[in-house]
Amino acid sequence: MPWVKAILRGQKVYARADAGGALFPEGGRVEVRYKPNDGRRYQARADNLEVVDATLLPDDTCGPAGDVAKAEPAAKAKGSREGGSAAAGPSTPHPAGSIIVYADGACSGNPGPCGLGMVFIDGPRRVELSEYLGTGTNNIAELTAVLRALAEAPADRAMMIYTDSQYTIGVVQKGWKAKANQALVAELRAAIAAKPSARLAYVPGHSGVPLNERADALAREAVTARKTRREVIDSKPTPAAS
Repeated sequence: MPWVKAILRGQKVYARADAGGALFPEGGRVEVRYKPNDGRRYQARADNLEVVDATLLPDDTCGPAGDVAKAEPAAKAKGSREGGSAAAGPSTPHPAGSIIVYADGACSGNPGPCGLGMVFIDGPRRVELSEYLGTGTNNIAELTAVLRALAEAPADRAMMIYTDSQYTIGVVQKGWKAKANQALVAELRAAIAAKPSARLAYVPGHSGVPLNERADALAREAVTARKTRREVIDSKPTPAAS
């Protein structure tokens, strides 16, 4: 069954369509994907979707995927994360004083113009990176985002990198065989091996985790603007003049 490009609550998605390019609801909802090959399938009401390009895309435009559980309400989630914080988001444990990073990638088409977004937090220091990568794939953008995060951190610091890319975690930490992007995967594996205190952790995409949403927005900004932007924010108090 083909796909068309649509807008769901302001975000570009792939949506299931019939042979005429009209949305195809099953059980009152249309299957949608935010990213074609990240293994996550969502459903949306047809009246919440707006087709922006009725050009039919083949079924294999999006890979196999599983349903994503509905995110917890914010109040419930907060109560279930003892010791959690807005910076950490998910409840994956990490040593006190760890560098916290959210890394994401975006691609307009697959392949197509792609970019990455990174939010890097080290105590009072925050770095935001929106980097345009040129033509590539979503997986390339996701892998490169984590590579940039590792390059930003000192080798001896504990570090938790959150990503919504199961592919990245799989090829780096779970021993998945890389069928594509082998040189980039090898570079990333070497980079994380050189920082034994760095870990990758999965965070569900588009589920309301603020810093993950910010990393996604930075990645999409890079694709839209075709530019790279890096901003360093240091919240340390400025000493008073004597």
